[in-house]
Amino acid sequence: MTLPAKAYAHGGVVLEEDICVIKIEVFSAHFKIYQPQTSQHQEFCEDIPSTDETVFVMEYEHSSLSETYIEFRIINDVTGLGRFAKIEDVNKIQNLESATVFHQSPKKDPDIFTAIHSFNKAGWYIGIVTANHPGTNKTYTATFPFEVGFSGFGYLPLFISLILLLQIYYLFTTGQLARWIDKWNSQK
Repeated sequence: MTLPAKAYAHGGVVLEEDICVIKIEVFSAHFKIYQPQTSQHQEFCEDIPSTDETVFVMEYEHSSLSETYIEFRIINDVTGLGRFAKIEDVNKIQNLESATVFHQSPKKDPDIFTAIHSFNKAGWYIGIVTANHPGTNKTYTATFPFEVGFSGFGYLPLFISLILLLQIYYLFTTGQLARWIDKWNSQK
């Protein structure tokens, strides 16, 4: 798969009014991920809770997507950027094939695109959706980094640690921390 030099955007999956939407430049589609064996009908937007059979679904919002060849690829995040990986980072990968864990060749699907892949290890991955429109002869690309087997904590521990450090710094610079320590030592 060749990624175009100019006709791409970060794309990605965003939550709009409780609906996950993938932006493929000028196109958009409702995007859902299912893990039927472990989570039955529960929908996921990006991160997936467990390694298991996973179904990726895109319901087209534009009728012209039904006439478009859609290619879908999942790669290991060899960039090390996790959630911050973008198409520019994917374009820098020397051997995309060696990083690929799943590849769906370009195909036309009326109204809905589906792909099924079973993940066998937890970690960060990057999904790449490429739409080759036959009428305009243009290629549009979207990427979406996601984690499989995620802990569910995200950046919360980092945020709490940062708040705690800022509070300690404030107490130290205002002298309150020294007063508390002096008071505590005098009560011994």
